[in-house]
Amino acid sequence: MNTVDLIRKKRDGYALEKDEINFLVSGYSKDKIPDYQFSAFLMAAYLIGITKEETSYLTNAMLHSGKVLDLSSIPGVKVDKHSTGGVGDKTSLIIAPIVAAAGVKVPMISGRGLGHTGGTLDKLESIPGFRTDLSINEYKKVLKNCGAVLIGQTKDIAPADKLIYSLRDVTATVESIPLITASIMSKKLAEGIDGLVLDIKTGNGAFMKEEKDAIVLADSLVLTAKAFNKKVIAFITDMNQPLGNYIGNWLEVYEAIEILKGEKKNDLYNLSIKLAGTMIFLGGKALTIKEGEQIAKEQITKGYAFERFVEIVKAQKGDIKYLYNPGKYRKPKFKRVIKSVEDSFLNSVNTFEMGLAAVELGAGRLKKDDLVDPAAGIKFNFKIGDKINKGDIIAELYSDNKNKILLVEKRFNNMVGLSGRKVNPPRLIKKIIKQGE
Repeated sequence: MNTVDLIRKKRDGYALEKDEINFLVSGYSKDKIPDYQFSAFLMAAYLIGITKEETSYLTNAMLHSGKVLDLSSIPGVKVDKHSTGGVGDKTSLIIAPIVAAAGVKVPMISGRGLGHTGGTLDKLESIPGFRTDLSINEYKKVLKNCGAVLIGQTKDIAPADKLIYSLRDVTATVESIPLITASIMSKKLAEGIDGLVLDIKTGNGAFMKEEKDAIVLADSLVLTAKAFNKKVIAFITDMNQPLGNYIGNWLEVYEAIEILKGEKKNDLYNLSIKLAGTMIFLGGKALTIKEGEQIAKEQITKGYAFERFVEIVKAQKGDIKYLYNPGKYRKPKFKRVIKSVEDSFLNSVNTFEMGLAAVELGAGRLKKDDLVDPAAGIKFNFKIGDKINKGDIIAELYSDNKNKILLVEKRFNNMVGLSGRKVNPPRLIKKIIKQGE
């Protein structure tokens, strides 16, 4: 087989066969095909498009570039959740213990934050001692004992994805929906899961700004999961404002604790219950999603979800004293309070800019090697449609860097749209996409 011939074939609008895509992915992974040739293939695929069959072939080739975990020795159905990323999205921390407490196994391989979005691994590692770098044997042990485990991608899991993503990042081919699909699904399928719940974000704080694009991605992911005989349900959810009230790593763990203890019910709680209930349904512990949601709520009200979270953190070497006493966690050096200067309503949020502001404060990274301050971030007290009275605290900023906190404070008013007119809040769940629909 010849690499140039395959690039030409794709460039000229022809679909590649399974063995041809295997040849390209395997050759690039083993350093037999140089960057410049695989870049040419990626650009041809981006411009010409990739068929549904090619997407499945690409996913399969990337999946089998490394180890596919065999979890058959662990009893029970295994179900995971994947989110395309947003601001304040800490649902994984809430969902995993809820679903595990309900009797469904949750093997989660998560990522770090980059750009304006947060990462589950950074949030978990804000808990002192918490390990996300478990070996495969340790991963299986925690999953078996606790019912859920949350780690980062290892070098053995879909290694081709890491190589290809790095190349996509510098060749302007990141936005290709088939390439995004293969990237997401190759990692998820490598976990050894039976089912998957997808949370595709749309809005000004999401990667998919337009709902129609989010639906196209969700359809592609669902079809690809179906090709691998996996049960899957996708949700299109709103990211036109932060999810929950906290942005920042420890701050988001703190809010997750509030939810798990039953102390807080907001949009974050509502979405977590919906996603957890769907995972419980796919895991065979409920006959309907509605029944799954009821079971999810019971795990919180009966205290089982928080207990399971403590078990998971302890098993992954995190210091559980901060879960019981969050107030003992290290306080940032500086805090600024932003108050309303008049009576008004919140009618919009620039969620992208707010995410970047949290990064500026130290809560995230713009480059992969940036250091993260676990205590930095933002508490944002209102939701779109809320009434704000003069003197109300709109937000609290936290950072160890005085100059950065002052810079964020100066531009914060540009992140929120206030007026005397009340607007309707955006719909949290915009669409549900199931197999065969």
